[in-house]
Amino acid sequence: MATGRKTKSAATKKTNPMGYPPSRLVQLFSPDEWEAFVEEACLCRCGEGKQYVAVRKLGGPGDAGRDIEALLSAPRLEDTWDLYQGKHYQSTISRSAFYPELAKFFRHVFIGTYPEPRTYFLCAPKNCGPELYDLLHEPQRFKDDFLAAAREGEAGLKDIGPAMDPKLVLFIQNFDFSKIKEYQTRDLITLHSENAAAHYKLFGVEPPRPADPGAPSVPSAIEDEYVRQLVLAYEEHAGRKFAVQEIISDDEYSDHFQGCRQEFYCAEGLRLFSRDVFKGEFDRLLENMHVGLKRAVSSPRLKTGMERLDHALQLAPTLPVTDSLLANRLRPGDLPGTCHHLANVRKLKWVK
Repeated sequence: MATGRKTKSAATKKTNPMGYPPSRLVQLFSPDEWEAFVEEACLCRCGEGKQYVAVRKLGGPGDAGRDIEALLSAPRLEDTWDLYQGKHYQSTISRSAFYPELAKFFRHVFIGTYPEPRTYFLCAPKNCGPELYDLLHEPQRFKDDFLAAAREGEAGLKDIGPAMDPKLVLFIQNFDFSKIKEYQTRDLITLHSENAAAHYKLFGVEPPRPADPGAPSVPSAIEDEYVRQLVLAYEEHAGRKFAVQEIISDDEYSDHFQGCRQEFYCAEGLRLFSRDVFKGEFDRLLENMHVGLKRAVSSPRLKTGMERLDHALQLAPTLPVTDSLLANRLRPGDLPGTCHHLANVRKLKWVK
């Protein structure tokens, strides 16, 4: 990647303590960090059922004018891949700064270093300057201007200047300049945000927590153990046996049972939200809740399963969890819901 006037390197951290928006933070990246960011954005479109089958960063010495290569299909053939070229300058990308990079690209496609891509994407934190922007939107004028600059041997183009190979000139004349496009920084940031974990790690931007899953009408297999424990508590309290379907329709226990299930799914929503972005945090929250609940629930003063269950549900929201990374994302049902999750893995029991 041509580096030109580089910005100062700023080591990217897992958080963004200054609270810079991503559009500001990318201005502080080093050229290598910028390329890594573009690669991560492209990877959001890579995988089964997505646009790309493979993405690879090549930027550095010997990259032949292609920082990131994204394959639409394998093997790599003409028009089956996209080229992403990063240019991290202090200012917008000018025509004179881009043309030598474009000349390198044409030489390598012409001599067969790699096949012609479907699209050539120019990626720069400050985007293209007005002159280059206008040229990119007028492909024929863009082509004519580039060839004129080469003929005149403008800076950076002297090696393909007036004496350049006529076959190379013909190749450039036949090239579809509409393939060369700007990929604006705001669009790269939006694409990168599709990988919530990578976006949080790079920018400290937490994704919004989606709606929690609703409890199905009939308990699912993931609920087996905590539902079994609820049934035991109800049976002990009522002095008779219950089937789950009976509890669902029972006037005395139905609301309590369905409320417990709703709490379980609130906490399940928290688990699903946190598993990629805050890896391991839900398990840590459960462990802390277990420490706070175990002794209290085991008190000899609590004689029945219903007493232990209701005491845990009342105590859970009062336990301090401010040291958890999930503290600011909690909803009212989450902490009571952890009681059911703990029961589901047999760390809490209601009926002795």
